[in-house]
Amino acid sequence: MEESGISGQESDALTGVVVPAGTPRKIIDLLYREIAKAFAQPDVRERFAALGFQPVVNTPEDYAAYIRAEIPKWSKVIKTASIRID
Repeated sequence: MEESGISGQESDALTGVVVPAGTPRKIIDLLYREIAKAFAQPDVRERFAALGFQPVVNTPEDYAAYIRAEIPKWSKVIKTASIRID
């Protein structure tokens, strides 16, 4: 955004996997292991890089913490801009 002449703007493209509350831990761990294995494959990493993505495989706990940290920031943006769902 800075290169476009807009300073102080933050932008991310975040994609992740979430599961319903109460999903058994062994299922969460299995999904995490399999996703990490897939993203460790050079051809998968190369394909994502070709699309402009830099894959990051966080632990389920790290991803949950990231989401929790983002909620107050984006809540403020939504309230300040009076964004509403139609």
